Amino acid sequence: MVLTRCILLSASAAKLGDLALCSVRGLTTATATANACYGKMSGWQIHSYGNPQEEVQFSDGIKMPTLKSPTQLLVKVKAASVNPIDVAMINGYGASVLNTLRCKDGGIEFPLVLGRDFCGEIVQKGLGISSRELEVGDEVWGVVPVHLQGCHADYVAVEKYCLFKKPSNLSKIDASAVLYAGLTAWSGLYLTGHLGDLLGAISPVGGGRGKKVLVLGASGGVGTLAVQMLLAEGVEVFATCSADAMQLVSNLGVHYLLDYNDPTHVQSIASVGRFDIVLDCAGKGTEYASEVPWLFDQYITFNSPVLKNIDAHGFGAGMYRNAAELVRSNVTALNSRQGPVKWGYFMPAPQGIAYLQRLVEKGKLLPVVEKVYPFAKTLEAYERIEQKHLRGKIVIDFE
Repeated sequence: MVLTRCILLSASAAKLGDLALCSVRGLTTATATANACYGKMSGWQIHSYGNPQEEVQFSDGIKMPTLKSPTQLLVKVKAASVNPIDVAMINGYGASVLNTLRCKDGGIEFPLVLGRDFCGEIVQKGLGISSRELEVGDEVWGVVPVHLQGCHADYVAVEKYCLFKKPSNLSKIDASAVLYAGLTAWSGLYLTGHLGDLLGAISPVGGGRGKKVLVLGASGGVGTLAVQMLLAEGVEVFATCSADAMQLVSNLGVHYLLDYNDPTHVQSIASVGRFDIVLDCAGKGTEYASEVPWLFDQYITFNSPVLKNIDAHGFGAGMYRNAAELVRSNVTALNSRQGPVKWGYFMPAPQGIAYLQRLVEKGKLLPVVEKVYPFAKTLEAYERIEQKHLRGKIVIDFE
């Protein structure tokens, strides 16, 4: 009945707008299944770079992804988060490098579906994946590498290493809000920062007990997960956030907390002594390391200029600028008795996912979700990311 009605509507040009509106509000199960039978799906995508209000468009005629290797899986998305990287990519961030990688993998630049982490159900799997690992019908959580078509659509195809079975103690909303931000924090601490030495980088064991870490911007998506990870490992955590977020961060278990808008916070932190790691989750960048009198063995920021410089100056000149900036920052740091300044990145590593899964299943890590938007209001979710000053994660509910 539903399928017949939709076919009749599609035959009437006068009612095409009504059909599109019906699709945005959420397809019925029967209609979504019919779409899938014809190899089509609904989703949000961009056709050029610009601002979200102009470029993000809904379509119910997107070609469904197909499995391109025996180790890929097709997942029906039930919930997905929106991350700052999504809005940055709409504005053209990383276009040169990411599009080169995308085309190398057989993809195209546009139209582009964004979205990096999700929760959903496996509907198809490659022949190289045994039933002991994953099976059709399993609920999973996963991430999509930044250069590939994303998960803000009904279906997404990912490699096996990018997804695990969903922890049973997480809802679909919470499960969709962990992996991108969590892997960013994990990579910064354990791959870049060597918090758990070699074993912490190559396995899900974590580590860092007894160390002292300062987290800048502890109330955002990455910051809220980073402090929980550190506390779970027995690390002494100091953190900064704005005054209106202090209760939120305190509720996560952080006792040493300062308001970054208070001009005395810089000297207060300086009096604490030397930190093993200063983790910049607030986008302060490398120059900030030389502007504050804090002592640290490592300063790690996620505000890397690598892709921006390549976008602006080309690969050769961009990489030269990147090297020069990193050398300059480290010379300044070493001259002031500080440790090295480093850049941290999101890394879709299976041992990182396994580490986060272990903490979740032990009840030691839970995402902070600021707001959940229905699928029909995905554009509003992008706009909230643009406004910044997030209190945790923004999530899209597909159902």
